Amino acid sequence: MTDEHLHELARLTDTAGGEVVGSLVQRLDAPHPRYYLGEGKAKFLGEMVLERAANLVIFDEELSPAQGKNLEELINVRVMDRSELILDIFATRARSSEARMQVELAQLEYLLPRLSRMWNHLSRIRGGIGLRGPGETQLETDRRLIGARIGDLKRKLREVAKARAIQRKSREGLFRVALVGYTNVGKSSLLRALSGADLFVEDRLFATLDSATRNVDLGGGYQALMTDTVGFIRKLPHHLVASFRSTLEEAGEADVLLHVVDSSSPDWGEQRGVALDVLGELSLNDQDEILVFNKVDRIGSAERDALERRTRALEPTPAVFVSAHELESLESLKETLRARMRQRLTSVVISIPVVDGEAIATVYREGEVVGRSDHALDVHLTARLPHRVLGKLTTRDGVKVVEVA
Repeated sequence: MTDEHLHELARLTDTAGGEVVGSLVQRLDAPHPRYYLGEGKAKFLGEMVLERAANLVIFDEELSPAQGKNLEELINVRVMDRSELILDIFATRARSSEARMQVELAQLEYLLPRLSRMWNHLSRIRGGIGLRGPGETQLETDRRLIGARIGDLKRKLREVAKARAIQRKSREGLFRVALVGYTNVGKSSLLRALSGADLFVEDRLFATLDSATRNVDLGGGYQALMTDTVGFIRKLPHHLVASFRSTLEEAGEADVLLHVVDSSSPDWGEQRGVALDVLGELSLNDQDEILVFNKVDRIGSAERDALERRTRALEPTPAVFVSAHELESLESLKETLRARMRQRLTSVVISIPVVDGEAIATVYREGEVVGRSDHALDVHLTARLPHRVLGKLTTRDGVKVVEVA
């Protein structure tokens, strides 16, 4: 387990632009209050830093402001923890104005109790991992100005959240799907493959932060709005979870969550647990869920059989096996989503005046017609319709429900 965590920390470091030159592990019953590590181990860390000419030390656990300060004084190089590293990556990856505000808010809230230590760094270093995002001018301000900036960002994000709520309101009645899961499991690749949209995809942690919503043709006349959300990771800084809450509310409004996991990762079970914990923190763990095992092109048939046997224990959560690079494999996912949509349709026989071509076209466009009989003055359609469409149709003159199946 420790090796997997260190491997992920190394990948995070690479994503941030750093190069790993060594690692150090110590088992502790409890963190040392002064250095997090034991004092002897901390001194040994300082020797490693000199020997390997390192200029940055990254801890996989969160350090208190005092621990970070004491370690830097002892080993005389920049020290940061996992939370600060993730925040730095988010700062370089955020593209939309909303994502940049969310990241800046999280960085400033992390920075505030560590301000004096950061000032010391600015006196001898400029730029680099951990010193990007809000910018050096923010770090040179006093606590009062940073507090004012935090208040301003929170106000602006509340306005963005209201705009998002209005946007979601306009989508009422449409079948909505949200992609959730651990970072780098292929959510953006799946959305691109399903929608045909030109979305940014990269094989790196947190390649995309901005949520994207695209229309997806599921076949058989079924359409869905599918939203990609920011990926999760172990020990995700709570400031980030709070800042991205409005973005993740898209998942809360979805009819179904596609929980994407990397079938080629030996840690997929733990990664799924991490994602479920974050969803629980956001009160989204009761959503209708479909487990999507992506990247099956990277595993053999024996591994896939083992996965299928294991996922049977997860019932009633259904599981589908796909690859974003093998379009034919996506048909099982589309059919699963079509089945979910049919569950939300009302089966009726509806009578429509033959002269009301608009109403007849609406039934064919918005529903699933399974039978039709034409009469002198009206048309009887046997169809499955969304509740909202059925409600609108019955307000039209001459339209009536003959039978509800």
